[in-house]
Amino acid sequence: MNGGKAEPAAADGKPGDEAKAEPEKKASRAGRNLPAAIGVGLLLGAAIIVSLLTVRFIFIGVIAAAIAVGTFEFSGVLRRVADTKVALIPVLVGGQAMIWLAWPFGREGALTAFVLTVLACLLWRLPGGAKGYVRDVSASVFAAAYLPLFGAFAAMLVPPHDGVGRVLTFLIGVVASDTGGYIAGVLGGKHPMAPTISPKKSWEGFAGSMIAGIVAGVLTISLMLDGHAWQGVIFGAAIVLTATLGDLVESLIKRDLGIKDMGTLLPGHGGIMDRLDSLLPSAVVSWLLLSAFVPA
Repeated sequence: MNGGKAEPAAADGKPGDEAKAEPEKKASRAGRNLPAAIGVGLLLGAAIIVSLLTVRFIFIGVIAAAIAVGTFEFSGVLRRVADTKVALIPVLVGGQAMIWLAWPFGREGALTAFVLTVLACLLWRLPGGAKGYVRDVSASVFAAAYLPLFGAFAAMLVPPHDGVGRVLTFLIGVVASDTGGYIAGVLGGKHPMAPTISPKKSWEGFAGSMIAGIVAGVLTISLMLDGHAWQGVIFGAAIVLTATLGDLVESLIKRDLGIKDMGTLLPGHGGIMDRLDSLLPSAVVSWLLLSAFVPA
């Protein structure tokens, strides 16, 4: 009657445990609290669209705020779990400089701010002595590159006259990849892609991501940026690869640290960092490809 699931109830002698166990299994298959995830996703999407369709440069502020919160989350986890001290103030201040200097000065502004941030991290850690110096400085430099430097490439999508289309092309590509992979994985995921890193990620889900990402790339580049369909195919495939890579990289970081989520700020999603994982590397590739395919 119960498909071989009666043993836990018999062991505890509590008939109600079976009924409680079944919803937990369903939630586990979906991989998240689906209603909460959808609600939070819609709210975040609405905030982004409103910022883009009113004064598009507000979106740079959205990026800056998300990067700042993500930096707090990441540095806090490293401090609590790994006893690693990120140079928080230099990374926060330098991170904001990378994002905002990318607006008027492009990649030169972002890279200059990054180099100065690295120097500040080296100096900031000096008073702490030799013990753990390499560990702490390496974590600080990694945090500065992984969060604000990558985020600066998203900010560089905004200034051109067609900046709204560029940002939406980037975001829709990542969302399509995530959604297509999620649906395909939940409905038919049977062959794990990287079982030791992310057991729920399957090759079927990756195929769903690729199909959805390519379709999104063709439509957005053709309709929003007056590009060619073949450019959309390349763009969509590249975004799926970088989004998947970003997801796997953060999964590996969390497994190394022995945690499930980077934070708890977003119900159904975890922390800000848990939503930035696929966006950050995809921002770099989006800027590179869109600059080549549709020059500003």
